[in-house]
Amino acid sequence: MTKKKILRVSTIPLSLNVLLVGQLRTMNENYEVVAVSSPGEDLEEVARREGVRTVELPMERRISLWKDLKSLVAMIRLIWKEKPWMVHSLTPKAGLVSMLAARLCGVPVRIHTFTGLVFPTSTGLKRKLLMFTDRLTCSCATLVNPEGEGVKHDLEQYGICRKPMTIIGNGNVNGIDLDYFQRTDEVMQEAQKYQKPGVTTYCFVGRIVGDKGMNELVSAFDRLYRENPKIRLLLVGPFEEELDPVTPETRKMIENHPAIEAVGWQSDVRPFLAASDIFVFPSYREGFPNVVMQAGAMGVPSIATRINGCTEIIQPGINGVLIPSKDEEALYTMLKDTVDHPERWRNMALQSRESIASRYERKAFWKEMKALYASLE
Repeated sequence: MTKKKILRVSTIPLSLNVLLVGQLRTMNENYEVVAVSSPGEDLEEVARREGVRTVELPMERRISLWKDLKSLVAMIRLIWKEKPWMVHSLTPKAGLVSMLAARLCGVPVRIHTFTGLVFPTSTGLKRKLLMFTDRLTCSCATLVNPEGEGVKHDLEQYGICRKPMTIIGNGNVNGIDLDYFQRTDEVMQEAQKYQKPGVTTYCFVGRIVGDKGMNELVSAFDRLYRENPKIRLLLVGPFEEELDPVTPETRKMIENHPAIEAVGWQSDVRPFLAASDIFVFPSYREGFPNVVMQAGAMGVPSIATRINGCTEIIQPGINGVLIPSKDEEALYTMLKDTVDHPERWRNMALQSRESIASRYERKAFWKEMKALYASLE
């Protein structure tokens, strides 16, 4: 029996390579999966690891009318050639291009997954344009899949989507691999390089940019350090100069502070999490942040902002706490609480892994996703 064909589409191949590890291979057992994205080494890695066919189709992340039109034409041609039963897109531009093309071509099943919304933190004409494109994507999709309840709420509140929406499992796009995110002997041996006995270690993983709350985090941490020097901060991720860079003052403090260590981008974040006592995630906006789940799976409780995704992952008092975003004073107060009440945080550390495992295990997510696909046949 011939398998039904599915095009899985993302704007850049990194999204397919990092976010959907193992998922494409699993879905390929029941369907013929074709991964579509802009050219790049990540797309080649997807082909090797997932065992699926890939197609290069250039797409711009930023708004570019002429290039977006070229991408749309190329997508229409691809769909006419492949004749898929389903097109399932993942990122904003891929969603706009592939959902519109799939509707024009009459593809029976058109799914777009919203992993987070950009327009709530935008202003003026850009905000209106982003809202319009999101509405267009929703109108062209036969099924809208918000990554979590927070994203679903925003889609409804801002009038972006008025049709029924479906969240897969308990949320997220791929669940978490608990076999990988655990304190193995190998991981703990590597973690020893970054541990400092007698010092409370905070860790952040992500891009070092303004809307990740870096300016507030560095300032709040420095304030606490002046009161208690037995703390340190690990920053795991790259600086970005083009998209919302940190302030010059924050950059200077990161580079010169005796208790802040910026280690740059790391392919394996497990040793850094294992070497830490508290994970700090003061982001302004997210869809469903994988790093918060990863920290929990590694037995590290989180201080996270009360934003989409975090409010679903964090069970206050069990695997972490929630604070308002953009609130440096609240962040300082909670950082200080970890030093003043260490036993409370040790108890949360003991509960963190089970809190994540019981809700977001990867294979359970795949089972839910297969069931959704089967219900659409």
